[in-house]
Amino acid sequence: MANKPLVIGITGGSGSGKTTVSRELVRRLTADGSVAILLQQDSYYKDQSHLTFEERVSTNYDHPFAFDTDLMIEHINELIAGRPVDIPIYDYTQHTRSEKTYRQEPQDVFIVEGILVLE
Repeated sequence: MANKPLVIGITGGSGSGKTTVSRELVRRLTADGSVAILLQQDSYYKDQSHLTFEERVSTNYDHPFAFDTDLMIEHINELIAGRPVDIPIYDYTQHTRSEKTYRQEPQDVFIVEGILVLE
């Protein structure tokens, strides 16, 4: 990756098709020879392990406070700088982050997708 990567933000309401559009864009860009990845805002829901399960279930997941935006911005900046990041994995059954992460290497293009990625 010699040049600064292209960052594309895709946003919209729940159920609006942003994930479908993002995945198709990644597929087409990859087919054209670029290396594209999808960075989903849902990976950056805040850790809620300190709350009871009932409190976690009642969280408004469409509110900006539900996201660890600082960490997402940090990861985007690291990827732009050419450094890999460890992206959190959210456990939807427990309504909190799991202890697992996945390593994302920087690429030519990355799609940032989520309901509030441009907030």
